[in-house]
Parts: sequence; structure tokens; C-alpha cells
Amino acid sequence: MSKDDLQSLRGEIDAIDQQIQRLINQRADCAKRVAEVKLASVDTSVEVPLFYRPEREAQVLRKVMERNEGPLDGKEVAHIFREIMSACLALEQPMEIAYLGPQGTFTQAAALKHFGHSVITRPFANIAEVFEAVERKTCHYGVVPVENSTEGMVTHTLDNFINSPLKICGELELPIALNLLVKGGVEDTQITKICAHQQALAQSRHWLQQHYPNIEVQAVSSNGEAARMASENATIAAIAGDLAAEHYELSCLASNIQDYAENTTRFLVITHDEVEASGEDKTSIIVSTRNVPGALF
Repeated sequence: MSKDDLQSLRGEIDAIDQQIQRLINQRADCAKRVAEVKLASVDTSVEVPLFYRPEREAQVLRKVMERNEGPLDGKEVAHIFREIMSACLALEQPMEIAYLGPQGTFTQAAALKHFGHSVITRPFANIAEVFEAVERKTCHYGVVPVENSTEGMVTHTLDNFINSPLKICGELELPIALNLLVKGGVEDTQITKICAHQQALAQSRHWLQQHYPNIEVQAVSSNGEAARMASENATIAAIAGDLAAEHYELSCLASNIQDYAENTTRFLVITHDEVEASGEDKTSIIVSTRNVPGALF
């Protein structure tokens, strides 16, 4: 390929980029007009219009993948559209999403994957507080973990559904890649303690025994908290994900230390609003009984 050919292709890419940018802004203008129509259709003194419709978004993303002709993978194209939709929705109504904190947890990563990076994410100390924030409508939606492929169900989430009026409006699975993180410039010989959430410790138990058999291991409230501790103490290493490493500016000593490569966690998106059918839906049923002998008979 000659330099002239390369220059011609770059010019073609620049022209396509201009078209893409113009069309994205046209879509944003259309989204703003949608917001104006919704605001005009309700009495805002007594009712807040619904700007985000989970079922509508699911339908749009499904169509994006169905009509995709490549060479980009359908999921990659859907990810691009997710961010476009997130930015457009922020023009209509900036959304606040409650999640199990602190910052840098896999639950925050799940929230950003589901809603895009134009939302405001709010960390809460425990799952009950996430439910409470959505019930009180201080946050529009919440994201909570419900099941891990190696450690099983997250019982705290199930317990909160028993007495909550909230509904499930979405779910997603997130691959859990665990990394050993330290403060910048720290050598592994300086580590005296490794901290993580108890599930992360369980998911990397064999790796830790093989590589750091004599180092103290401490369970903390979350992987994000472990990352925060490591950012402040050169003798502490944290087990956490990429988002925590980025947020707390940590260096990675070892990546993908989970014992099972296919380790995933399923998350639920919760809301106080009624959600219409999207065409590909699930029904979840939860049953409770008294904790007494013979209750299951």
C-alpha cells in the first residue's frame, strides 16, 4: 500500500467520523424532544415522568445486535450504543444508581456496564441501604449481586426482597477477574497482609496458598475497601478488579488470580416502577417460611 493509498483511507475515515458525530448529535436532539413531550404530558407537581424505560432499551439493544453485519462483534456494537443511549438519556434526566460500595467494587462495574458511564453512581455500605435508597426514591435504580458461579447465592439480597416492594427490571452477568493490587512502586517482598472480601478470598484460595502461603489474609467489607487500604499502606495488598485498580491508582502484581477462569457474578437491577414486557422476559419467584422444625413438610 502506497502513502497515497493510506492518506486516502484516512480521509475516508475522517469523513465517516464526521457523519457519525453528526448523527449522534441528531439522536441527542431527538432525545431532548422526547423529554419535552414527556414533561408536557404529566403534571410534574404530582408525578415524575419516566424517562428511562428498561424494556425499551432492551428492545433497542436487541435490534442492534440482530441487524449487525460485522466485522465488529454484535456485543461490541451494542456496547457502543449503550454509551450513546446513556449520554442521550443524561440530557433528558441525569440518573442516580445505587450500588453496593465503596467505589471500585464489581457492583459498580456492573452498574456502569448496564447503564453506561453517563449515570451518577452512588455507593452504599450494604445491600439493605441500596434497597432503601431506591424505595425512598433518592436513587432511580439499584444494582445488587445475587449469585456467584463458585460461591452460590447472595443471601443478603434474597432476604431484602422478602419485605421490599421493589421489582427486578434487569439482570446482567459480569466476568469476575481478580487481581493482586499494591500501591505504586511496592515490591511483593514488602507485603505483610492480603485483604479482600471473603468471597474474593474464597475464589482465589488455591492461588494464594500456592504463591503467598505465609502471608496473613484478612477479610474486609468489600474488595473496594481492600483497594482503599492498599492505597494507603505499602504493606497491604488487595484482591480486586480493574475498576478498583484504576480508581485507587494501584499497580497490578498478578492478574486473573481466581481459581476458576469462568468465574462470574449475576447482578440484578431493582426499581420501584412498574416495567412493561420487553419480549424476552423472566419471572422470578421468592418463597419464605418460618425458621422452625418441620416448616418444609
